[in-house]
This record gives sequence, structure tokens and C-alpha cells, in this order.
Amino acid sequence: MRSSSKWGSTAASMWIQSTSGGSYCFGIYSPLLKSSQSYNQTTLNYVSFFKDIGANVGVLSGLLYSSCISPSHHSSSSVEDRKRGPWIVIATGAVQCFVGYFMMWLSVTGMVSRPPVVAMCLYMFLATHAQTFFNTADIVTTVENFPQNRGTVVGIMKGFLGLSGAILIETYHVISTDDPSSMILMLALLPTFLPLLLMWLVNVHHGGCYNEDDDTRYLNRFSALSLLVASYLMGLIIWENAVPIESVIRVVTFVILLLLLISPAWFVFTLNSSIPSNTMSTALIVEHNPSEERVSICKNDQNLLQAIRGLDFWLLFISMACGMGSGMATVNNMSQIGGSLNYTPVEISTLISLWSIWNFLGRFLAGRLSDYFLNTRGYPRPIFISATLAAMSIGHLTIASAAFPGALYLGSVVVGICYGSQWSLMPTITSELFGMAHLGTIFNTISVASPLGSYVLSVKVTGYLFDKVEEEQASDDCSGPQCFRLSFMIMAVVALNGCAFSSALFLRTRKFYRELFVKNFT
Repeated sequence: MRSSSKWGSTAASMWIQSTSGGSYCFGIYSPLLKSSQSYNQTTLNYVSFFKDIGANVGVLSGLLYSSCISPSHHSSSSVEDRKRGPWIVIATGAVQCFVGYFMMWLSVTGMVSRPPVVAMCLYMFLATHAQTFFNTADIVTTVENFPQNRGTVVGIMKGFLGLSGAILIETYHVISTDDPSSMILMLALLPTFLPLLLMWLVNVHHGGCYNEDDDTRYLNRFSALSLLVASYLMGLIIWENAVPIESVIRVVTFVILLLLLISPAWFVFTLNSSIPSNTMSTALIVEHNPSEERVSICKNDQNLLQAIRGLDFWLLFISMACGMGSGMATVNNMSQIGGSLNYTPVEISTLISLWSIWNFLGRFLAGRLSDYFLNTRGYPRPIFISATLAAMSIGHLTIASAAFPGALYLGSVVVGICYGSQWSLMPTITSELFGMAHLGTIFNTISVASPLGSYVLSVKVTGYLFDKVEEEQASDDCSGPQCFRLSFMIMAVVALNGCAFSSALFLRTRKFYRELFVKNFT
């Protein structure tokens, strides 16, 4: 695979994303964490809150990226600076990933004395904070490489991050099915060393094949692959839930998964072979002369201070706090919700794994559909945030009711898809409203909305109400739909409030997106 290819960079970014979502596996080892450290539900949610902070507060990764690599609009940056920047960010994330998860593993296995809660919160923060470094390097680099298809490529990158939870759980099942501590050790090793091996391929490439139709056609191959991986994982998860899978069969299915994941290498080989030989000389020219077409796709570049002084920033921020916060609160408590409704451990594991599939679908579909409707009809992207937040409130109410068997499954599907869509739409909208120069810093600042919303809804609402019902039942394990009913009714109202704020953003940006459509897509 040629490191000078933007397609090679895309494939490497996909692979890094596919193992970066350790935060989505929290439900697998949270019971062990709770029992080994003698936590109650509120304390567990405090630790989970630091997971959310780590996984979503990526301002440092954005600042590091900006300091190491100048975006396309800064023609003074050297080619070598652009290639060095992403791997510095990725390497920094890899170090944090190993330290955080490894210390957590030592703690839950008793190899070190039980740490205070604040220390465990620090381990969790470091472990999941690595995700923001991988994500920033992959997202910003890919958007730089495909500016005219930013919704699609963000959807692919965010989609594989969403799938990573299911991929990591399948890997864990091959290693061990009854020892959650093995999951923690695996998270200390796999998402650390794979990015270190691949980071040299993640580069910014301005130039090459910039025919929009060609890029779209080639990106469709990556999109089809991502859908194939998601479909395979969903079928595998349903199969595992229906009947026990013998170890030999499990190894075979895992090998098939690995073959699907590495297949982009063949795509890259064929794509590189199809690029004309004179492309590289063209690339050298474009490297230092960004075209007007690439600059005109968004508003004037703003730095973080300029962005936060505008109303658009805060409308987007509050919308994400409502949507991402309530979605994260749902997945954080998935094990306890399932337990209160008498779901078996296998069913709970299935719920958590399928959440990754729905998360992926939301990220992937929101990116592609928003690209399609913007490019063909001029629809502003914020309208999709409004639609998904309205649907998310229905999903929360479905979980709250628990009025029929499988209500948790149906509700988690709706919430998972809508939650995933926020993660695809937000970076794309950020790049269009505030420009590319400081994209990593600005979209990671907006991502802070997720842990803030999750803290309020997970700790102050869900954890408090759960413990209160548990005390009323005079039991160590809360049971029945009443354990979480009021919490999810509150989250439904929060999602509707987010819909109102995103609708205001839609109204404010209609003219901008109409001009963007007329200027670039007609």
C-alpha cells in the first residue's frame, strides 16, 4: 500500500477507527468494575462520567493537531509538516490508551491495592481520552483529503468508530467469554499497538485525483464495505444470541471478520494503480496552491475564540448536549437497564453489541443522506439534527414504557441510530460553518457537550433515581420498569428541547446553505 496515496490514508484511518471505541464496551466490564471496587450505581456512574469526558473532550487533541499540521489554506506549511502532524497525534493517543486501561486492569484483578475512586476516574479518563486523539487525526485528515465529500467521509470514519464496539466485543469473545478482565487487558493492547503500526500512513494529500465524480465513485466502494461489515456483525450477533457458538466456529467467523476488515488494502491497490502517472506532479502543484473551489465550500475560517462568540456555535453545542448526552446516558446504563428488566447476560451483551450497529448506521446514513440532500436539493444539514432528535425522544419514551417484550431492543435501535447521526453531522456542520483551519479544535470543543449532558442525565438523574427506587425496594438489585422509567421520560423531554435549538440553527443557516448549494453544487 502506497503511503503517498490519500486512499491508503483513508484505509489506515478506517482500521484505526475500528479498534478505537473502547468506551463503547463499558457495559461488558462495568459489572466487574462495580463488584471488584465495591461501588454503588451512583459511584459507577461517576466513573462512567469520566469515561465520557475522556472520550469526548478532545480539545487537546485538536490543539495538538493544529500545532503540528497547518491546514490546506495555510500554504506556508511544508509537505513534511503535514505528514508528520497526524502521527504525532495518534502516538500521543496510543500512550494514553495503554496507561489508562493497563492500570485499570491491574486494579480489577487485584494486582495492585484497590485505588481510590478519584484514581480510577483518572485511569478511565486516560484510557478513553486516547479515542479523541485517534478520532481527530483520522477525521480532520480525511476531510482535508476529500473536501467535496466531507459528509460521506465523516460518516465512514465515525461509522467505523461506532462499529468498533462490536468488533472489540467479537475479539473478546474469541479470547475469553467469561472473564471481563480480559476485555480490559485487550483494550490496553489492541487499540494501542495497531494505531502505532498504521499511523505512518495517515497523511494529508492535496492533489491527485480531484475529480469529484471519481472520488464519489471510489468512496462508494468504502461505503459498501462498511455496510457489509455492519451487516455481517449484526448477523453474527443475532446468531450468537440464538444459539451458543462452539469455539472452532467462533474462530472461523472471526477470521472472516478480519478478512472483511483488511479488504480495503485491495481497494487501495487497485485505486492507486488506476491513477495516471502524471498525478504526482499535479499533486506537487496543488499542494501549495489550494483552489478556490476547496476554499469556497465553507464560511471564512474562524478560530475557537471567534467561533464561541457566535450564536451558531452555542445552538449547535446545546443541541449536542441534549442529543449526545441522552444517548450516552442510555448506553452507560444498558447493563443495569437490562438487569432490571430480567434480561439474561447474553441478551445484555447482545444489546450492547447491537448498539454499535445502530450507532454505525446513524453515523453512516446521516453523512451520506445529508451530502445527498445538500448536493442535490440544497437542504441545510441542521435539519437532519432536528429530525433525529425528535425521533430520539420517541426512542426514550419506548424504553421508559417497557410496555411490551422487546421494548428495550426497539428503543435502543431508535436511540442508537439517532445518537450516531449526531456524531456524523456535528463535525461536518462545524467544518462548513467555521471552516477547516481550526476544525479539530472547534468540533472537539463542541464534543464537550456530550459528557456535560451525560453527567447531568447519568449521574444527577439516572443514577440518583435508580438508587432511590432501589432503597424503596429494600434490595441490592433494583427490578422492574420503574427503575428507569422516570429517567427516560426526562430524557425524552431533553431530546425535544434539543430539537428546538437545532431548529433555530436550521433557520439561521438556511441562507448560507442555499448559497452554498447554488455556488458549488449546481
